[in-house]
Amino acid sequence: MSDQPEKLDLRSHDIADEKQEALRAAFPEAFTEGGKVDFDRLKLALGEMVDAGKERYGMSWPGKAECFRTIQQASMATLVPAKEESVAWDTTENLIIEGDNLEVLKLLQKSYLGKVKMIYIDPPYNTGNDFIYPDNYAESLDTYLRYTGQVDSEGRKYATNTEADGRFHSKWINMMYPRLYLARNLLRDDGVIFISIGQNEISNLTAICNEIFGEEQRISICTRLQKTGGQKGKFFSPNTDYVVVYAKNLDAAHDFRDALSEDLINKVYTQIETSGERKGQRYRSMGLYQSSLDPLRGCTNQRYYIKCPDGTYAIPPGKTMPTVVEDGSGVKPQTQDDKVWRWTYKTYKEQTNNIEFKRTETSPLITPDGNQSEWNIYTKIWLDDRLEEGSLPLDMFDKFENRHSSQELTELDIPFDFAKPTDLVSYLAKICGSQDNDIILDFFAGSGTTGDSILRLNKSEEKRRRFILVQLPERLENKNFKTVSDITKERVRRVIKKLNDEDIGKLSLEEGSQQDRGFKVFKLQSSNFEAWDADVPKESAAVAQQLEMHVHHLVDGRTQEDILFEILLKSGFPLTTPIKELKLADLTVYSIADGAMLICLEKRLTPEVIKEMAALKPERVVCIDEGFAGNDQLKTNAVQTMKTKGVTSFRTV
Repeated sequence: MSDQPEKLDLRSHDIADEKQEALRAAFPEAFTEGGKVDFDRLKLALGEMVDAGKERYGMSWPGKAECFRTIQQASMATLVPAKEESVAWDTTENLIIEGDNLEVLKLLQKSYLGKVKMIYIDPPYNTGNDFIYPDNYAESLDTYLRYTGQVDSEGRKYATNTEADGRFHSKWINMMYPRLYLARNLLRDDGVIFISIGQNEISNLTAICNEIFGEEQRISICTRLQKTGGQKGKFFSPNTDYVVVYAKNLDAAHDFRDALSEDLINKVYTQIETSGERKGQRYRSMGLYQSSLDPLRGCTNQRYYIKCPDGTYAIPPGKTMPTVVEDGSGVKPQTQDDKVWRWTYKTYKEQTNNIEFKRTETSPLITPDGNQSEWNIYTKIWLDDRLEEGSLPLDMFDKFENRHSSQELTELDIPFDFAKPTDLVSYLAKICGSQDNDIILDFFAGSGTTGDSILRLNKSEEKRRRFILVQLPERLENKNFKTVSDITKERVRRVIKKLNDEDIGKLSLEEGSQQDRGFKVFKLQSSNFEAWDADVPKESAAVAQQLEMHVHHLVDGRTQEDILFEILLKSGFPLTTPIKELKLADLTVYSIADGAMLICLEKRLTPEVIKEMAALKPERVVCIDEGFAGNDQLKTNAVQTMKTKGVTSFRTV
């Protein structure tokens, strides 16, 4: 550690840095002395893996290069807390963030990298004139604030997209691509993303996802029934939309499971065990032989004799027969005609209690001499086991129509069009295997359907899933709600009240008290730190003024709490990290994550507070430059004091 604390620059954060470092670690020879990538050297290092051809399969559109510049562009924003708009601030781990989702996704990269189990989004379907995201991503945050009405300015415009526009599809792709690119980084290795979309952009969306996630990570494209009937279309009445599903890593993703329907249970599980340990339990029978099994792919040890109750032997149809006629004697199938059992002989013996022999005149099985067997052999599939395991969900959703969401919003007295039903999001959260403390992210939050869904699902399953909702504060012409994000927050508030009211009068409120029924509100704002002006005139007075601002660089009007959360984000701590306010040497110090990091934002530091912070032996300490007031000796002593106590990182901002 040097005699000066490391400078932590919070005014810019290049999200490409970590990828560049990973590339440097793998191919150090491909970097110049100045730290730039030498692509000729990189090509040599990759050797035969480089495709030298000019024509390649891939997605291209006007603005693709700009999308990547947008992704890599440093964010000059921060998230400031809004406690007065929050519910249960001190205890909740749910978040509602008001701001453009592109900037918010950039700000969440470090703190939430690889931590999100499920993403559900319902982005604009691009039906013409229906989204307001700026089409010039290089513009400043101040321009963005004018677009969204967070600051007043004459001439504020909205970026729309009409079918008459020559870049109708390109504008939509330019809006979606960087957001999905950044969102993928936030998913856990076993995470999945569900995206609702209409016909206009289904092909472009799948092309984007194939490029960002990889075509091999696509789980499905599901069809959702929006409504039945209607005569709006010219050739067909448009009654469906889609849910596109991709995995972060298909090999790590959990198998999807759905609950068995009552109709299926009553129709299929009609048999009842009459003896043994499972007496009285319901089950259904399934043939141990299934004609659809491919005998030449993975089933080569599944053609063998089984001894029937009368001493005869049975085997699936085929011409290749075992040389010895006895139970378990097997042979390798030679052609597609040599059929096989569902199980190996080892599994068959282990499952003897679940085997049924039934005499039948229609048995597909044969005897060793090739004649039809009098027996067919079945396995018992127990209802209790299937209820626990669930069933494979269908890729056709017919229970989540738009009328259901309209009814939900009417009951909550929330004015909003085209919201998805809460049962759809709950269903997706269940089938993908989300559990306690998993994070569900929705960065096109709209009316707050996802937050509503997770709160209700948590209650029904007694779990504590967490949600993060991000919504643009798009202006509305409504006397009760100025922006869409106001609707997002109010809907979730009303759902929380409704659930709490339902708990009143129960014999025990213990269940309700275990639920996380709250949310922290944060709002996108420009950084708490003045940006360094690289274009300052090369004059002594101007440079001196810029250097002075480098020390006294806090934006006027921002609170310590505002600055605190910006430091948390840029230091890699989630917004819900436990924070405890301490008094050390009569100054305020924030203890982060049970003392893992200490932050002191006082503008006049003392040797005493430095010593008391070091005595707590945190891993990291952050102070503001202005706190040293030009006292280099105090800075030097602070570095040495921290080093003596084993503090691994002492930084100033």
